Amino acid sequence: MAFTKLEAPASSPTGRRRYFRADVRAGFLVFLLALPLSMALAHASGFPPVAGLLSAIVGGVVGALVGGPGLTIKGPAAGLVALAASAVQELGHGNAQLGYKLTLAVIVVAGLVQVIFGLLHLGSLGEVVPAAAVRGLLAAIGLTLIAKQLFVLTGTGAPSQLPLLTGIPRAFATLNPAVCLIGLVSLALLLGLPRLRVPGLRHLPAPLVLVLVAVGLGRGLGLGPDLLVKLPGKLTDAVTFPDFSQVLSGPSLRYIVLFALVGSLESVLSARAVDLLAPLPSRASLNRDLLTIGIGNTLAGLVGGLPLISEIVRSSANVRSGAQTRWANFYHGLLLLVLGALGAPLLTQIPQAALAALLLYTGLQLVWPGELTQLWPISGEQRAVFLVTVGVALTAGLLSGVGAGIGVKLLIHLWRGLPLRRMFWAAVDIEQATPGLYEVRVLEAAVFSNYFSLQNRLETLPTGQHIIIDLSQTRLVDHTALENLARYAQDYARSGGQLTITGLPQPVSAPPATRVRTAAPPDPAPA
Repeated sequence: MAFTKLEAPASSPTGRRRYFRADVRAGFLVFLLALPLSMALAHASGFPPVAGLLSAIVGGVVGALVGGPGLTIKGPAAGLVALAASAVQELGHGNAQLGYKLTLAVIVVAGLVQVIFGLLHLGSLGEVVPAAAVRGLLAAIGLTLIAKQLFVLTGTGAPSQLPLLTGIPRAFATLNPAVCLIGLVSLALLLGLPRLRVPGLRHLPAPLVLVLVAVGLGRGLGLGPDLLVKLPGKLTDAVTFPDFSQVLSGPSLRYIVLFALVGSLESVLSARAVDLLAPLPSRASLNRDLLTIGIGNTLAGLVGGLPLISEIVRSSANVRSGAQTRWANFYHGLLLLVLGALGAPLLTQIPQAALAALLLYTGLQLVWPGELTQLWPISGEQRAVFLVTVGVALTAGLLSGVGAGIGVKLLIHLWRGLPLRRMFWAAVDIEQATPGLYEVRVLEAAVFSNYFSLQNRLETLPTGQHIIIDLSQTRLVDHTALENLARYAQDYARSGGQLTITGLPQPVSAPPATRVRTAAPPDPAPA
């Protein structure tokens, strides 16, 4: 598979003017999605709903001004909801307001840690985490989200402690009919509207339609204010400062580590996924993206906002809506700022059940995303890593789940014959065949755990050349390494060169990480 040079949109003021209309349109459509989703995420996290708007505003403005190229949307995300809710509960010892302020302090410090991650160029570490482990992490988050939101959707109180799943039958036995009706109608709109064949209707933003219908139903059914969204009269009244009095306590330090690591991992992987979706090569620097997220989290925590990341749902919508530059993120944040400042009374008419339906739908997407349907048939190895990650993440915590998934992946590679000396260090032979042509022969193994050493060797080659990566003398090539090689080839093509991957039984195709060599080559080269 060969990659040749691509042209990127200009990042100068001229380029910004050129794409102004496309970016404003995309920013507006993302704003319609972000408005209810941000409030729903905040409510599910134990934060005031307006905290989601504050976070999305900070993410939009900071993401555009600091983030560099890329089409990712910065804001609150479902992946951190369970973590934030747990922090509020544990740090506040049942006092929601105290837990909220103490969690804000944790977010501020976690943001500073992420800034350090970005300055140390640790963003690229997210590229080598096996895709199956990442999908398992997101699925575990989605299952937790679904279980919690079922209680809100039925109008019953969720238990403060796990196991959540055992309380679901009780929730349906004591449901509030009016609340449940609004929740089910909202969920039906989210599931059905994009599938309608009626011209014009299928392209309406489902979250916007959901809000309008739910507000009408809420008024018609006479929902009380305790079942509606609560917002302050003015956006400035929502600003809440963190409480740093316990930031050095054991639980706070643990949550600082969790927010910094889980948020960084999910953000980097989201940015990477959006780069693959983008129609133009307006690619994000993963280290710059991590630096931006850190600055955004520090600012969001200081004013009372949720933790933010490069969020995949809104980022995908941004790409599908035709965004061309990072300024689409800015316009979406600006629109949220205007509405938050002027339209708060309108937002307080939204039923909480509608937001719960939106989050439940988001949880379903995390549990069974489109990428998983591609990943699942690849091999039993991928399924094993996925299932182990889900199980451990649900029972022992998110980071434990990712660690278990990575551990299973390494054990499978060792069982398949990966030499211990090649677990973290790739054997690479580079030869200049002719002027402008380099042959790179990878020996023995190219797997996720030794990919960085392989990439470091590739980066010693000059740009603008023709590079052939020969994998014919490898015994093992895993999905993550092959996917990263294909991505590196695309990046190299953008510098004006050409890179070809050869030596596999079948050619590399999309998705790239679907060809794995597990048998020894005919004539293996010596180490």
